[in-house]
Amino acid sequence: MNQRSLGNTGIDVSEIAFGGVEIGLPYGPGIRSQKDMMQEEEAVGLLRHALDKGINFFDTARMYGRSERLMGKAFVDIREKVILCSKCQHLRDSSGQLPTPSRLTALIHRSLEESLGALGTDYLDVWMLHQADLEILRHETVCRVFQDIQKAGKVRVIGASTYTVPESETAIRSGVWQVVQLPFNLLDQRQAVVFDLAAEKGVGLVVRSVLLRGMLTDRGRHLKAPLNKIESHIARYRDLAGNNHIDLPEYATRFVLAQAQVSAVLLGIDRLEYLDVAVETAAKGLIPEALLRGARPFPDPEFIDIPHWDRMGWLD
Repeated sequence: MNQRSLGNTGIDVSEIAFGGVEIGLPYGPGIRSQKDMMQEEEAVGLLRHALDKGINFFDTARMYGRSERLMGKAFVDIREKVILCSKCQHLRDSSGQLPTPSRLTALIHRSLEESLGALGTDYLDVWMLHQADLEILRHETVCRVFQDIQKAGKVRVIGASTYTVPESETAIRSGVWQVVQLPFNLLDQRQAVVFDLAAEKGVGLVVRSVLLRGMLTDRGRHLKAPLNKIESHIARYRDLAGNNHIDLPEYATRFVLAQAQVSAVLLGIDRLEYLDVAVETAAKGLIPEALLRGARPFPDPEFIDIPHWDRMGWLD
């Protein structure tokens, strides 16, 4: 497994990062409850197997159910061998408001201590804002508290998980957030406009949504009528991949790995076979030029909204 520099942080990470949401809570196609998930010992074994395969970068969050605890159990005796990234709990309340500065400070500190306890460690390699919007990214108290925690040595690097291009650009330009986790994939390539800026500023980029919640796999077939244009676009990718003797998930993953500014590709993994395929895919190196040329994004990226599709019943 190749490693890449995480921006200018001095940390080297495996180019495939283990996404911990799927082992932590019901998430993804066909996963409705804990009975559909891996058993605890299986998940711990999967995490150890990932490390054996060369993955050293493990991503989780306070909001990912049992994920932090499972990673703590898996790596309790080999903490120095892994790069642990977690995320603070959501800062807004149920009405969408941010707490007062004093309560916000207490919330952030409490979230960190809970993460450290669950992970069984006294420091995090990377600690991020979760669902960081523009107000949060610029919030004086949020920035100060995260930087104070970093100075205290409880966190090596601080970052932010973003959704929109303006959020990513704000984080990269801030001089505060050293790592940005953002969505980017074959269908939705909007975030590519910040890649060179991140490289210039020395900010590490971690890409999620590489397979777009399974849409860039066999799940992207036989979709309901409102998604016909999406399905047709995915079919073009599938045909192009087939013409180059690979499958669609490999195409989607290697396309993102081909972006030189990207430090790591975050893949949600909850099966041994998914892990092995991810490792094999990363080992294949440069993607054929024809696949790069054919990687045209969906022409209406604003339409790409998996939660909305789910609410509308288009994914049933």
